[in-house]
Amino acid sequence: MTVEELVKEVASWLDGTGPMSSIVLSSRIRLARNLRAYPFTNRLGDQELNEVLDQFRLAAQESKFLRGGLLINIGQLSNLDRGFLMERHLISPDLAKGKKSRGLYIGDHEVVSVMVNEEDHIRLQAMQSGLQLRDTWEIIDRIDDELSEHTEYAFSDQYGYLTACPTNVGTGLRASVLIHLPALVLTKDIDRVIKGISQVGLAVRGFYGEGTEVLGNLFQISNQTTLGRSEEDIVDNIERVTRQIIDYEENARKTLLADARPQIEDKIWRAYGILNNARVLSSQELMSLISAVRLGVSLRIIKSIDIATLNHLIMLMQPAHLQKLSRKTMDANERDVRRAELVRGKLTPLSDHTEDDRQRGKGGSPR
Repeated sequence: MTVEELVKEVASWLDGTGPMSSIVLSSRIRLARNLRAYPFTNRLGDQELNEVLDQFRLAAQESKFLRGGLLINIGQLSNLDRGFLMERHLISPDLAKGKKSRGLYIGDHEVVSVMVNEEDHIRLQAMQSGLQLRDTWEIIDRIDDELSEHTEYAFSDQYGYLTACPTNVGTGLRASVLIHLPALVLTKDIDRVIKGISQVGLAVRGFYGEGTEVLGNLFQISNQTTLGRSEEDIVDNIERVTRQIIDYEENARKTLLADARPQIEDKIWRAYGILNNARVLSSQELMSLISAVRLGVSLRIIKSIDIATLNHLIMLMQPAHLQKLSRKTMDANERDVRRAELVRGKLTPLSDHTEDDRQRGKGGSPR
């Protein structure tokens, strides 16, 4: 598989089949590891970076889970391809800026990926649909065990796994969920919820993680530190807090339907109408509109679209994806026109059924 072939594929964590997937888009587990024989990445020369990449390649060939995947040299990619992989949540902005001897491994259906020579020598990642943190952790744990049989990690009996960033020292584990919270935003309870999340030691970030903005009411919730806690404790804590947030979001949705159903239905149907008819759509507007329609699908106000279709649109209509799909580079204005055209093509076949639902009173009622 190549980057070009990835364009035609849809990551499995977007398929909307996991538990609680109407609210939780994905669960992610990431492990940071470094090779004992080398300084951290920012102190390595080209030869040593190559050696680390080669060591990972050899270890991956011995792994049942990693054998046969795609290993890409980031330094050989165009800026557009790097942007595509970053939008795909496969590489970080830091790795996207990397030059020689930075690597990315991609497994089947993008469940597992590995960044090589980012901030740490090896960053293992697994992502799955919905709330599946425990299962996702078990996948990564098995891969980590396999790699450790063929590589010697930097490890301290006192501190645990040694990492470039002090907040990752210990287990080296980051657990996170990408969660859709439109009702909490609409009821203006989101600030209170975010404050509560911060008070229990978790971080709230944007769509692409640290340093990025929240788009389409999608929030990333993750642990901030790993030292002094076991992997199981970290995973269980994130899952417990996520379930509480899901309860808050579900209650907020019930409140909106009880207190302001006509207004909520109007917001949802207006968003659907714009997506189905707009001639110009920016990335930010698209995310906002899909958020409203996604809420409508979850509430069974709109019944002719599924969550997976909307999840796929979120990804496919991002700037680099859009250009890869169109097979040409475009400026912002050209992308906005092309985005609107492609969205109409995806939704128009569904519009007649959706209108039928409205007229029969199964969804929102037209004014």
